[in-house]
Amino acid sequence: MNRPHDLITLGRVGVDLYPQQTGVPLAEVETFARSLGGTATNVAVAAARHGLRTAVATGVGDDRFAPYVRTALRRFGVDDSQVVTVTGRQTPVVFCEIHPPDDFPILFYRAPIAPDQCLTCEDLDLAAFTRARMIWITGGGLAVEPSRTTTLEVAALRAPGADTVLDLDWRPSFWARPEDARHWYARALELATVAVGNREEAKVAVGTCDPDKAADLLLAAGVRLAVIKQGPHGVLARTPTEEVVVEPITVRVVNGLGAGDAFGGALAAGLLAGRPLREVVETANAAGALVAGRLACADDMPEPHEVTELLWRNARRQPQDPPLSVPPRAFTLAAHRPRGVSL
Repeated sequence: MNRPHDLITLGRVGVDLYPQQTGVPLAEVETFARSLGGTATNVAVAAARHGLRTAVATGVGDDRFAPYVRTALRRFGVDDSQVVTVTGRQTPVVFCEIHPPDDFPILFYRAPIAPDQCLTCEDLDLAAFTRARMIWITGGGLAVEPSRTTTLEVAALRAPGADTVLDLDWRPSFWARPEDARHWYARALELATVAVGNREEAKVAVGTCDPDKAADLLLAAGVRLAVIKQGPHGVLARTPTEEVVVEPITVRVVNGLGAGDAFGGALAAGLLAGRPLREVVETANAAGALVAGRLACADDMPEPHEVTELLWRNARRQPQDPPLSVPPRAFTLAAHRPRGVSL
């Protein structure tokens, strides 16, 4: 129990209520499936599926959703000892619409301030963050105080060169003044060793959505690895001495939400294992594709054997073939409750 964590993530948790009807607005949805969500939480679950000892530092309300969050984390193999109950706040709930292949509007219920945005350093076991092999912080955590200061102070505790990933994680609705974001992203980049995000997030952080220019600017800002996710155009990863470009894996998209977090968990596992950069990015890319082919986020994070199988199938796919289908996970928490929750 005294062994350091492989990965600690700091950021959001939520209860996802995702439609079981596709291509309709929320007003016309009849049933929703409940699952665990939130960027930092999803990454911790995804990395646990790859065998890492993970924890998530986040907040829940003093409400009836909090026990579900804690139970789900434990069953997914994620340490919940740094999940803080914030009195007077409510555990966030997240709805979305599903319009494959690339339109998934999100509706966050986090107002006026979510429990994870209330975290201070006094709430956390800071020694665990200094001892962990890798920590994962998010741009969303920079949006408000006190989570902004907490995020930066936790990252500053790390030894020079220790693995610290900044997930650019741009959620404009979290920011009272979105124009302030670039300043705080720059502060976080000074403390990070890895930056990962999509083109839109890169534009917020460094002023351009051009993958090539964004990667160079992220490296110039202080990280040693920049990863730009480009959706249907694949992934660009760059260090000062190496560049990897990985083509997308074409799957039948069910819900694109959570795919980036599956990518993140696999990325963390590969980097900590010291694998070649191309192998790391190819594996992360496949993990993201698997979750894009499923409905849920944390509940549907893939196992390594599923990633390997998808890479094998993709290598044999011909250009004229239809998109690959993704099998459902064999076990989720949903398997032990009714399929839908009527609302």
